Amino acid sequence: MNLPAAGRAAMVLVCLWSLSACSMIKRAAIKNVASTLAAPGDTFTSDNDPELVRRAVPFALKMSESLLESVPKYEPLLLSTCSGYTGYAYAFVETDADLLREETHHDEVKALRDEAVLLYLRARDYCLRGMDVAYPGLKGPLESDPKAALARITDKRAVPLLYWTAASWGAAMALRKDPELVIDFPVVRALAERALALDETWSNGAIHELMITLDAQGETFGGSEEGARRHFARAVEIQHGAMAGPYVSLAMGVAYPNGQRAEFEKLLQQALAVDPEQRKSDRLVNLIAQRRARALLDRVDELFPPGGN
Repeated sequence: MNLPAAGRAAMVLVCLWSLSACSMIKRAAIKNVASTLAAPGDTFTSDNDPELVRRAVPFALKMSESLLESVPKYEPLLLSTCSGYTGYAYAFVETDADLLREETHHDEVKALRDEAVLLYLRARDYCLRGMDVAYPGLKGPLESDPKAALARITDKRAVPLLYWTAASWGAAMALRKDPELVIDFPVVRALAERALALDETWSNGAIHELMITLDAQGETFGGSEEGARRHFARAVEIQHGAMAGPYVSLAMGVAYPNGQRAEFEKLLQQALAVDPEQRKSDRLVNLIAQRRARALLDRVDELFPPGGN
């Protein structure tokens, strides 16, 4: 069948329009799924079965990564993928390592901690991609003068991105004290401090919890024991004592390195005294923190050998 040139051109246009329309529909569908995955909620954090969540989260994270291949600059999904990997690494990889006795499971502990570092760094990279989408051109200034670079961020809506970038990056540094990694600690601190300045009560005082760990690194890294204790007190105040996390963070960040066994045990007992049902939206978070607290108490004689304070 022979068509006039105009007819052939019209058919090509129709085909191109159809392909474009299909592409737009596909992209809209992908973005709709991505929005659902990225939407904030407490489906996981309110669960009372850590093992069920352990099995479910990897699938959700890989789905998010798959969607990001189609929508690589969708900031909400970049953020949720970052936070998801950070939470999974802490709750189910680093915590698993802490539950094992290193002297009898050295290789297994090392493997788990190495895996946690890789997951934290993967999370950080997604957050940094989100930062680049939200604030183009920030990367260079962030590395050279982080406080000045972050001063341009004045919207509270940036707090989750600031927090999760700092949390993932800082967690990797805490596990792998590699000079090439630790050199960026001022960036991590600046991110956390900017988030704190914009909204100190965000996510029930989560930034203050993060600051306990950052300040516990000492004066070399811009922190202090006094600062860690101040952030601990403020976190507990904001949370009305309903979260176990601050107690575990202060126990491990301050009491343990200072050899303060009595305070260490007291803080972990306070963590275990928290009722996970009191704040159902954070039930899983509390259960995991208490699991860590219980394991640390079981190892207290090992952590504080005779002759310590």
